[in-house]
Amino acid sequence: MADHGHENGHSHGENSEYYSKRAQAMQALLIEKGVCTLDDILTMADKIDSRSPEDGAKILAHAWVDPDYKKRLLANAEAAFLELGYDLPETSPKITVLENTDDVHNMAVCTLCSCFPRAIIGRPPAWYKELSYRSKVVVDPRGVLQEFGTVLDEATQVRVIDSSADYRYLILPNRPAGTENMTEGELAKLITQESMIGVGLALSPEAVSAS
Repeated sequence: MADHGHENGHSHGENSEYYSKRAQAMQALLIEKGVCTLDDILTMADKIDSRSPEDGAKILAHAWVDPDYKKRLLANAEAAFLELGYDLPETSPKITVLENTDDVHNMAVCTLCSCFPRAIIGRPPAWYKELSYRSKVVVDPRGVLQEFGTVLDEATQVRVIDSSADYRYLILPNRPAGTENMTEGELAKLITQESMIGVGLALSPEAVSAS
C-alpha cells in the first residue's frame, strides 16, 4: 500500500515575524564580525532574485548524467551547488535535495507560509503559497498530484516534506525512460518547476518535442 506520510521534522517557530527579525539580527552580526559587508549582502540578494527554475534544472540534469555528482548533491547540496558555481549566502536556509524514484515520490510544501528554495530556483509559483495547496497536500497528496495531471503507481510511497524558515527542499525527479542519448542541455529542458516541487514528473522527450 502507498504511504501518504507527512514529514515535518523541523519546527517553523512562532511566526514569520520572528524569522524576519532573526535574519536581520544574523545579517547585523555578520557585518559586525567582518564576515561580509552590507554591499556583499545586497549583491547576493540580487543574485538570488535572478535565480529561476532553469538554474535548478541545470543542476539536476547534471546529477542525472553524473552519478558521483548526484551522490554529493544528495549528501551535501550546498557544496554540490558550489561545484557548479551556485553559491549561497551565509544566512541562507539549508537546502536538501531529495530524489524521487519508482518506489518513493517526494512532494515539498510549506504549511505555514511559502518557504521555498529561492536561492536556487527563484520565487515560488502563486499556487504554492495558497492555503488550498498547503492544506490539501498534507491530507490528500495523491489528490493534489491528480490535479496537476500526475498519476503514480499505487505501490509508490508518497512523502510530503514540510519546509520551514530553516530548511528548504528541492526534488530531484525520476529520469524519464528513453533519455539515455540526450545531452545534459536537452535533459534540463525536461525538468520543470512542478517536478522540482514534486507535484509533477519530468517531461518525456516526446512532450518537449511536441511543445
